[in-house]
Amino acid sequence: MSQKHLGHTARKRFGQNFLHDQYVINQIVNAIHPLNGENLVEIGPGLGALTEPVAELVEHLNVVELDRDLAKRLRHHPFLNAKLNVLEHDALKFDFSQLSEEEGDLRIFGNLPYNISTPLMFHLFSFHSKIKDMHFMLQNEVVKRLCAVAGDKLYGRLSVMAQYYCKATPVVFVPPSAFNPPPKVDSAVVRLLPHKAPPVKLDSVDALQKIVTTAFNQRRKTIRNSLSSLLTETQISEAGIEPSLRAEALTLQDFANLANSLPSD
Repeated sequence: MSQKHLGHTARKRFGQNFLHDQYVINQIVNAIHPLNGENLVEIGPGLGALTEPVAELVEHLNVVELDRDLAKRLRHHPFLNAKLNVLEHDALKFDFSQLSEEEGDLRIFGNLPYNISTPLMFHLFSFHSKIKDMHFMLQNEVVKRLCAVAGDKLYGRLSVMAQYYCKATPVVFVPPSAFNPPPKVDSAVVRLLPHKAPPVKLDSVDALQKIVTTAFNQRRKTIRNSLSSLLTETQISEAGIEPSLRAEALTLQDFANLANSLPSD
């Protein structure tokens, strides 16, 4: 089925870039590997570039779409309307647990608007126990951040927090020419598999978030200085961490040790 625009103009405020390259679309659908009977959820279906080939393989698909015109178009789509549950919502505020019948059953995918991709992933992490896997098309640099390890230039808050919740793997590279209009950046699809058990022992996720955010807000400083408002040099040393290191040198385990050293409020 061709991706006709049917008079829809890409809207800047929604960060809309529409996927049209059939080869790339097939690669992405193969990576997702949707099967009938699964609890599939697409975020931001847009003009249906992924929705149509996925719906050809399954009988039912939930789609979350904020743009009223696009939601209406999907509801009246001659081939898809019987298979789609169209949820006209802002994915950033949507309660994904209401679509889930059991632990780890949601399979979420989408071509995420660049301007909301990071906050949306943090929102989705809060439902990690309900999610089996996620496949998202993102800016290639964001995918690199998600997959970065300690010592990498792009390693930061997103890397640490994402890896606390999920295993992240890049699966498909997507050039600008695959979109209309072509974005100015490369894209990629990342696979996120939520951990069945947390990879590190943590007293509080909020404490981890606080430590990681504070450390990376001043990433050029040593953690002795960047974390001085939260922990003393002695507390950092007692957590088994060298105070002269910078945030990008610390592993998820190191950050967990620091978070567990935070005095409780």
